[in-house]
Amino acid sequence: MREITKAQVTIGLLAFFATLWDVFIDGFSSNIAYTIGIVVLQLVLLLILSYVIIALLEWVKVFDLKTNAILTLLVLVTLRLMSIFNF
Repeated sequence: MREITKAQVTIGLLAFFATLWDVFIDGFSSNIAYTIGIVVLQLVLLLILSYVIIALLEWVKVFDLKTNAILTLLVLVTLRLMSIFNF
């Protein structure tokens, strides 16, 4: 597997687990299928966003892969936290 692909998957999973606590804080819905659907949807969206953001940063070639990965993680977690707190 290429280094960029490893970084994209790793950052997507890290962002997912960093923001998963929102599901536990709000409590599980009485409908377990709804809760599982939200968790799966969040995982898919964060993986797609990490893939796109790292690909764009690598295309521009301003920073190296490690810096791009850290920037992507910060952006994904910030976006998710903003959606949680409705800023």
